[in-house]
Amino acid sequence: MGATLLALGPLAALNVQIWQIFIAWACFYNSGGKTEGAQKTANCMIFGALDGMLSVLLIGQLGALGALAAPVAVRIAAAVIVLTAHVGVLATIPASVYGVASIAGLILLKGLSPVEAIGPTVASIILGAAFGWVSEQIAGKLTKVTASSGSSAVSAF
Repeated sequence: MGATLLALGPLAALNVQIWQIFIAWACFYNSGGKTEGAQKTANCMIFGALDGMLSVLLIGQLGALGALAAPVAVRIAAAVIVLTAHVGVLATIPASVYGVASIAGLILLKGLSPVEAIGPTVASIILGAAFGWVSEQIAGKLTKVTASSGSSAVSAF
C-alpha cells in the first residue's frame, strides 16, 4: 500500500512507476532477499537500466540498418549483460534484464527519452528493493511473534 501511495501520489510527478517498484520488489526476493538480495537487485537492475538506455540511444546511431537497428541494439545490450555477469556485483543476469525491461517500458509507455527515463527508473528500482527489504523484515518479525504466541492463522500469512 505504501509503495502505491508514493508512486501514485507525491512521486507521480517524477515519473516513478509502481510497476517498476513491483518488479524490483519481486527481484529482491528472487535474488535471495536480505541485504545481499537488495544489493543484487539495485546493482544489476540499475546496470540493466543503464544498458537499456544506451541500447535505445544506439538504435538512432544504427539508423542505416533500417528495421534491423532495434534488434541489433538489443542484441548488443544482451551481450553486454552476459559478458559483464563475470563481474561479481553484476552476476545476476535476470535482474539486469528486469532493469532493461523497466526502462524500455517507461520509454515506450510514457514516451520519455532514454535520458529522461533513467532517473525515475533508478528511483523506482531503489524504492522496490527497499520495500522488499522492509517487507522481509516485517514478515520475519510477524513470524517470530506468531511462533511465540502459537497462532497458526497469522503464520500462514
